[in-house]
Amino acid sequence: MNVSGFIKGDKVIWVIVVLLSLLSLLAVYSSIVALAYKHQNGDTAAYLFKHGRLILLGLFLMFMTHRMKYVYFSRISQIMVIISVPLLLYTLLRGSNINEANRWIAIAGLTFQTSDFAKLALIMYVARVVTQRQSELDNFKLVLLHIMLPAFIVCGLILPANFSTAALLLFTCLIIMFIGRVPLKHIFKVIGIAIAGFALLLLLGHFFPKLLPRVHLWEIRIEQFFAGEGEQDPDKSYQSNHAKIAIATGGLAGKGAGNSSERNFLPQAYSDFIYAIIIEEYGSIIGGCIVVLLYIILLYRAVRVATRCERTYGTLLAFGISFSLIFQALINMAVAVNLLPVTGQPLPFLSMGGTSLLFSSIAVGVILSISRETEAKEESDAQLEKGGSIATA
Repeated sequence: MNVSGFIKGDKVIWVIVVLLSLLSLLAVYSSIVALAYKHQNGDTAAYLFKHGRLILLGLFLMFMTHRMKYVYFSRISQIMVIISVPLLLYTLLRGSNINEANRWIAIAGLTFQTSDFAKLALIMYVARVVTQRQSELDNFKLVLLHIMLPAFIVCGLILPANFSTAALLLFTCLIIMFIGRVPLKHIFKVIGIAIAGFALLLLLGHFFPKLLPRVHLWEIRIEQFFAGEGEQDPDKSYQSNHAKIAIATGGLAGKGAGNSSERNFLPQAYSDFIYAIIIEEYGSIIGGCIVVLLYIILLYRAVRVATRCERTYGTLLAFGISFSLIFQALINMAVAVNLLPVTGQPLPFLSMGGTSLLFSSIAVGVILSISRETEAKEESDAQLEKGGSIATA
């Protein structure tokens, strides 16, 4: 059986995702001990099998997505953006409240984080509009109405519950616009509007804390981050302190697989702070550096796919998705090593999670779809050129 006949696209990207998935199984199995004792009477296998099934489902979705023509995502994105708005609004008003944030809704007994769906939808949509309006991008009203209005609506609905995701998504849209040759003056105007809107939100949150309770949490996290070591409140900086302990005790070589002690203290050891657990168990060199290297290679290969694609939509789509995934990974790792305030961003393909893992898999499947079609065209052109050379001879 010829596996390469079914699996197309950039093989290095496939290998990286599989390697990250295997490491995820090890890291999640080690980091869920406290969670298992709390909810499953210490049965870690239940969480391991659940996470394993999600990884397999993610790989299946990535496979199915990469077999589709990526141009289909252009039209699908319109429908997805339209669907995402009421989903986000419903989540904001009626979603499950965890840590004063409504991010999830329950569908058929399963939790669904709507921002993951909206994020992929908006990236595909912005790439579509920038591609189709190439000759009209000098018109700021058009940019504002057709590109930024949907972006502001989607990001604005995500923002009250998840600032980091909204900021990352808006930044990704700006990256797509910049690569798509939207004039810099328009991009700076958009940034100005976004800053003004965020300042207004902060004022509302300050004067009406019950309306926007997360604003106070943002202030606390930022204050704790910029405060000196001696001024930090141990209760408010609990997560970051234990993440630093995990990294410090891990050292260069690590304690060994399954020997983490901080997994018993970090509330999100299996998700937001899984990078700290990886360094604690596998060390800064084997664990920390190799994980960073895998994400850098993934970015390089995705950018290579983008630059080789002859169609503008494929190029912008690959750039947008790859930057979104890698920025999310870098933010997560920066939080773990105390370079950024706590944000709540999972580590793509490594953190335990449902919708984040599945939509990350679909996103990579889109990049592989672009790669697959590019490679097929290059092979076709090479055969035509070879046939023409033979005919000439």
